[in-house]
Amino acid sequence: MTSIVRPTIGAQLSVLDLEKHRDWLLEYDRDLELPEFCMADILKAPQPFIDMARKYLSGWQGRLGIHGPFSGFELDVKDSDMRGIVQTRLDQALDVCDALDARQMVIHSPYNHWDMGNLDNTPRSRAAKCDAVLTTLQPAIQRAEALGVMMVMENIQDCDPDMRAEVVRAADSVALRLSVDVGHAHWAHVTCGAPPADRFIRAAGDLLGHVHLQDCDGYADRHWPIGCGNICWNGVFEALEDCHSHPHLIVEINEFDRVPESVTHLAQLGLAQ
Repeated sequence: MTSIVRPTIGAQLSVLDLEKHRDWLLEYDRDLELPEFCMADILKAPQPFIDMARKYLSGWQGRLGIHGPFSGFELDVKDSDMRGIVQTRLDQALDVCDALDARQMVIHSPYNHWDMGNLDNTPRSRAAKCDAVLTTLQPAIQRAEALGVMMVMENIQDCDPDMRAEVVRAADSVALRLSVDVGHAHWAHVTCGAPPADRFIRAAGDLLGHVHLQDCDGYADRHWPIGCGNICWNGVFEALEDCHSHPHLIVEINEFDRVPESVTHLAQLGLAQ
């Protein structure tokens, strides 16, 4: 009788919390995502955070990612002057990936619940939005390909899981794949009538490179520890079993100290370790 190998869960942890959680990370060389590098002020002067991360991750052999910039802009920006600023921020984040040998960078989807009902009002609206996103991302995609970095586009207010997948398919690059945040998907399901979180994962298929695991109630984006909300975790992990792209599985909750508790909850359900 063969034993079932459960997926190993990683986490988003602040650089400032790495020393505290180092033993937990080293236990299974868990995947790690660093959130600091989404902030413009840190991207302008990232070296202290890079040095700290290198110090505490010495000897760790898991897969490293960062959360890229998103605040104050959308990727479908049409103003060319503003687009240049967005492209600079993405390039600064890729500098960090290069310095830390990070293999993944999370970026945010520009699609929302308005798009679900309105993007097909005119024949070209859907294609035009996809084109605008790719115009913004093209320099970053080219550089990420050269660095061996995978950018993963996370659902934020998305209600149609295929809209951002259209961008990934159109890019046709190993440097751009999909991320599913199960809490965001659950919010969209309860509040906006979107499919449930497991359907977001199945819709992504083998384009899925990354998953944010957080719990919520469907009313708001809670980022609660796993087990504190009402997401159907059995359904989520059944969908992941059918995914063959080996995505990073990252607990992303507000209380970093409760990350191990969240993973323990999944382990007690027999879903992960």
